[in-house]
Amino acid sequence: MLERVIEPRRRDLGGFEVGRVLPFSAQRMVGPFIFFDHMGPADLAAGLSRNVDVRPHPHIGLSTVTYLLDGEIMHRDSVGSEQAIRPGEVNWMTAGRGITHSERFERARRQGDCVDGLQAWVALPDGLEEIEPSFAHFDAGSLPVVEDRGLHVRVLAGDVYGAQAPVPVHSPMFYVHATLDAGAALPLPDSYAERAIYLVSGALEIDGAEHAAGRMFVIEGGRAASVRATAPSTLLVLGGEPVGRRYIDWNFVSSSKERIEQAKADWRAGRMKLPDLDDGEFIPLPPEPAPPNPMS
Repeated sequence: MLERVIEPRRRDLGGFEVGRVLPFSAQRMVGPFIFFDHMGPADLAAGLSRNVDVRPHPHIGLSTVTYLLDGEIMHRDSVGSEQAIRPGEVNWMTAGRGITHSERFERARRQGDCVDGLQAWVALPDGLEEIEPSFAHFDAGSLPVVEDRGLHVRVLAGDVYGAQAPVPVHSPMFYVHATLDAGAALPLPDSYAERAIYLVSGALEIDGAEHAAGRMFVIEGGRAASVRATAPSTLLVLGGEPVGRRYIDWNFVSSSKERIEQAKADWRAGRMKLPDLDDGEFIPLPPEPAPPNPMS
């Protein structure tokens, strides 16, 4: 049932390292999930530089999903939101036709912090790519929990394991945070075309072989399957129905290359509103790659 193992590529974001999982050369998406980063874990000392913060930047055509296992991040956006996110909570920001936001490590700057979390982007389906931007926050108590024989599952988004999260998804999908005792088995949702597991810690037995943490495992969809923990394990399980071909360029996602070029032009020209409570700086559009030299 194991189709592919994805090794994260390490990326330094100015002093804070992430593991970039999606998009991957041989696996651009899993269901509507088009981007998946593991942030940290990172021990951040009090008084750290503001260079570690993610300054205001834009998005179109997607929803961002931020989920922390440890630490705190402050979110601010151009629809007026200001919301700290802590472990077990979900920040769900829908960019639609365009939104800007920042992510600041303010608690770490004050007192030090250990930050460990996941950020995913979910591509919006046809007909909804240009909806109005919005933001929603869900604390841990509002998210359904399923427990059974050595496993604990928090449903972050979608309808799965007999529970439905209150998060406003726009296409058939699921996203769960699971912790398993050693020896516990987790059945995988079988009603979705695409699914994957990101193993944060521990070890899993898949197809009779043991696999270590820090990887994404793409699992064949549409049939019954389960994985077993061979050590106490923490994992994120995600997937859903494909939304069709999507292009990704910097922070923009769209079914149209032309729409992405328009978004880039809008950001370059300052036509996208900055966050109301964080408008003093922004991340410039990266320079375009140089064209190939015809003489080389």
